[in-house]
Formats: sequence, C-alpha cells, structure tokens
Amino acid sequence: MVDLGEKMTKNVISILDVEKNLKEILRIAGEMKKKYKNGESIRSLEDKSLAMIFEKPSTRTRISFEVGMTQLGGHALYLSPKDLQLGRGETIADTARVLSRYVDGIMYRAFEHEMMLELAENSSVPVISGLDDREHPCQILADFLTILEKKGNFNQKLVYVGDGNNVCHSLLLGSPVVGMDMVACTPDDYKPDDEIYERALELGEEYGVNITQEDSPKEAVKGADVIYTDVWVSMGDEEEAERRKKDLMEYQVNKELVERADDEVIVMHCLPAHRGVEITSEVLDGPHSVVLDQAENRLHAQKGLLFELLG
Repeated sequence: MVDLGEKMTKNVISILDVEKNLKEILRIAGEMKKKYKNGESIRSLEDKSLAMIFEKPSTRTRISFEVGMTQLGGHALYLSPKDLQLGRGETIADTARVLSRYVDGIMYRAFEHEMMLELAENSSVPVISGLDDREHPCQILADFLTILEKKGNFNQKLVYVGDGNNVCHSLLLGSPVVGMDMVACTPDDYKPDDEIYERALELGEEYGVNITQEDSPKEAVKGADVIYTDVWVSMGDEEEAERRKKDLMEYQVNKELVERADDEVIVMHCLPAHRGVEITSEVLDGPHSVVLDQAENRLHAQKGLLFELLG
C-alpha cells in the first residue's frame, strides 16, 4: 500500500503567506482574466468544494469567491453563523475539524484575527482569509492586479490616505514584495499597527523600496501614482462614527487632493464607499478612478489564488 503522507496545507491569512509566489498568482490571474474575456473555459477545480464562513456580510467577497469557484468547475457553499452550529456554541476549532472532512478549502470572513488563527490551526485543508480585523489579503491581490494592468509595472508610489486599518496593513506588507513604494498617511490616533509597520520597514529594506508614514495628506500625495482610501467606519465601529468622521475629514480624497498628485494618478477604493465621507462622488466617478476595475479583479485574483491552493 502506498503511503501518501499528510496532505499539505497552505493557509493564506496574511498577504505574506503568498510572499514567494505573489507575482505568480498575479500572472495566473491575468491569464485567467484574458481567457475569460475570450470566452475560454478553465475547469481546473472540477469536483472541488470551498466552504465560505461569513461572520460579516459582503458583496464582493461572497460573489467573487462563489462565481470564481463556479467558473473553475468547483462549488462554493455560503455559511453564516446561523447556518452552522457556531450560532449555538460549537467552537471554531470543532467547526474547522468537521469541515475539513467535507471540503477542499475554507474561506473565512471574520471579526477577529484570533478566530482566524484558531480555525487555521485546526483545519487540515487550506484556509483563506476573506478579511479579519488585522488583514485583508485577497483584496490586495486584486489591487495589485489592477495596478499592474493600469500602470504596467510596480515602479510606483502608492499613498494610502485615511484610517490605518486591515487594508492598510496588507498594503504595507505587500507593497515591498512587489517592489512598490508606499506612504501610509493617517492621523496620530489612526496609525497602522506598530508591529506591522516595523515588519513593513524590514521588508522595504529587503526589497529596496521606501515605506514611510506621513501626517499631511497634501504632502503625502505629491508625486503619487496611486491614491488609495477605505471607509472610516467599518462594521463594528458604528458607535464611533461621528468621532471618526470629525477626526478624519482632513483625509478625505477629493478633487483638490487628487490634483496634487501625478497627472496620471489612479484612485482606488476597495468598496463599499461612503460618498462624501472618505471620498467624494466627483473623484469616485471621475477619470482617475479605477474602483470598478478593482472590484472586478476580485474575481480574477481569487481565481488565481484558488488555482494555486486547490488546483
């Protein structure tokens, strides 16, 4: 009898989990997008199943993973806490162990990073983070695919403006890996996590790019090739909404701010956007905006990732 050994598991909880093959995933995603646009079918995940656990609702994450699995010939199962025994007290560890007996991978959209780690620790199949309070790696794959399409390379200056949240964290860690300079422009009380920023600085030195922080949006965006922002009030922060808006209003991405950047700057937002808050409609719908391409690329970037993990 042949001993197959233990099944190899590769989790993607941080963007750094794909550090060594990030560019390859982007290449595969780009090829898959071209084939899709040409009407070619890629059924590389026939008979594969992906469980998708959503503690937070989502438009882009759910649809892109579900449609992506379908286009690759596989099947995705949407599972809310109400659909699982998690809602009745079963532990995330037991849930991971059971799901691992049924499916080929688990995508988890969680409130807390600790829960993500516990799920991954107890799963024998790959776990993909669909977002938690520390990082959002799948979003950044789509962002990088979009930048590559629009700019042709990563020899760019990306300026993130606003709240130093999970998206900012993944951008800080991922930008050095692809060779892109990045500025995190946030108020003092909204700066990215110190540990993540220190790791980003180390990666910047390793890959030869500049990773910096800046307080002034007007200064930060000078010469920017990419301006990126995200919501100021995430799910779970609703009680802080008015304070956050007041604290961050200087960091709104509006026409005046965009005009201080490079003439060919692109403006990104991972959506959903609060128009007139972190970004104006004039910019969101304007000629520099690539937010719809960015949203579409969630589908193709995730197909590239699924192919690498499950194919």
